[in-house]
Amino acid sequence: MAKKVYTSITQLVGNTPLVELTNYEKKLNLKAKIFAKLEYFNPESSVKDRIALNMLETAEKKGLITPGKTTIVETTSGNTGIAVAAFAAAKGYKFVVYIQDEVSIERKQVIKAFGAKLINLSEVPEYVEVLDETGGDFVAGIKVLKEKVIPKIENSFFIDQVSNPANPEAHYNTTAREIWNDTEGDVDIFVACAGTGGTITGTGRFLKEKKPSVKVVGVQPPVNDVIVTGVHNFTDVQKERVPQVLNKEYIDDVVTIVPDSAFEAARLLARTDGILVGISSGAALSVATDLAKSDENEGKNIVVILPDTGLRYLSTNLFA
Repeated sequence: MAKKVYTSITQLVGNTPLVELTNYEKKLNLKAKIFAKLEYFNPESSVKDRIALNMLETAEKKGLITPGKTTIVETTSGNTGIAVAAFAAAKGYKFVVYIQDEVSIERKQVIKAFGAKLINLSEVPEYVEVLDETGGDFVAGIKVLKEKVIPKIENSFFIDQVSNPANPEAHYNTTAREIWNDTEGDVDIFVACAGTGGTITGTGRFLKEKKPSVKVVGVQPPVNDVIVTGVHNFTDVQKERVPQVLNKEYIDDVVTIVPDSAFEAARLLARTDGILVGISSGAALSVATDLAKSDENEGKNIVVILPDTGLRYLSTNLFA
């Protein structure tokens, strides 16, 4: 009898389910259907599993990193750090992560559980100085880490998700194809938050190549918002503050969300459909909901990315 057995946690990444939010739709009398891609079904419970694995394995194929020798380094709002920490442990790498202070304690605890060294960004003088000078430019902060701080770590490799082409490539090759196959191409609108820009760029590019009429909608918070963690404003800031992997060519519209709307959507989804998601998921869902209420979208299919699980936000006031 054939056995279905895996030999590594890395083999479980992707092929997450696409679920129509039927109860949520009925509750709000929506005119369009909303199909949520539940990324918390990835082994480390977020969409970032996809890019973490692809960035590591791309670096391995290029001979840039070696298990047992290389120390992997990354900056993160939590989920990328968790994914890299897990896969680094599975592959035999040391991992050092610089993390935003505002992220939930759950995320930091999970990263530590995988054996990674965690450093709060407020503890890095060079980073704090450049943020003060630029009014909170996280891209500039990452640049100073890359140029002045990380090189001091012996045998280190900086993954650099904001400029690594393996980030959007992961979504072009996996996320987008899964959506296309699961809907059999019957998708009219695609909604995703803009963090590093990898998800919306990679997925949006593929969907538009397959079906140019697909409308791609990006979701962002107000400038310098720290409540909707992992998501960044990219339209109201200087060009230098936009992540290199984010390609606006594949984005048709951008909606700026307020945290309260994100909270409300996430809380309602938990009560109607039994799906517990995080703050950025609530932000994307709120925008998808507004689109689904519109007369012009009646009868259309909206696919929305819900990036992670709500279990990583229990120490916040999301479900308080």
